[in-house]
Amino acid sequence: MSDTERKRPELTVVRGDLTRQEVDALVNAANSSLQGGGGVDGALHRAAGPALALAGRDVAPCRPGDAKATPAFRLSPPVRHIIHTVGPVRHGGGDGERETLASCYRRCLEVADGLGDVTSMAFPSISTGIYGFPADEAATIAVHTLRTTPTRVTAIRLVGFDARGYEALRAAVAQG
Repeated sequence: MSDTERKRPELTVVRGDLTRQEVDALVNAANSSLQGGGGVDGALHRAAGPALALAGRDVAPCRPGDAKATPAFRLSPPVRHIIHTVGPVRHGGGDGERETLASCYRRCLEVADGLGDVTSMAFPSISTGIYGFPADEAATIAVHTLRTTPTRVTAIRLVGFDARGYEALRAAVAQG
């Protein structure tokens, strides 16, 4: 990608339901099977319908730090794609978890650019639920990675589901 094609995406933070964001692509904090689960993953699978699990099966497995795309199925337009990424499980911070989490955000942008029609995306707080990553640290990694990764995506919405996640994302964006 040439320097003229790269723009610094606008980052906004909202509190709410990822499945209700009006963007081209939603990011799913998935498990490696891409078959659905709890949290964000379960919510996206319920909203998109049973075809999402079939599509996930066709592109699985997805390794931690990687990303894969499927159609959005029953999600309302303008959402056309779901980009699935598998975050790291936190084991104290010494097993490369920070690098794996940063890779999730980079790979999602790379996959979005490869789709060719994604200019807006919404991300959840990857790995901060049952995977145990501290919200503040995860938010700092997310914001830094999204601001420094070359992309054609121009608008990124960071969605905090709860007050803790929302405040962590808001603080990370404000820190610059």
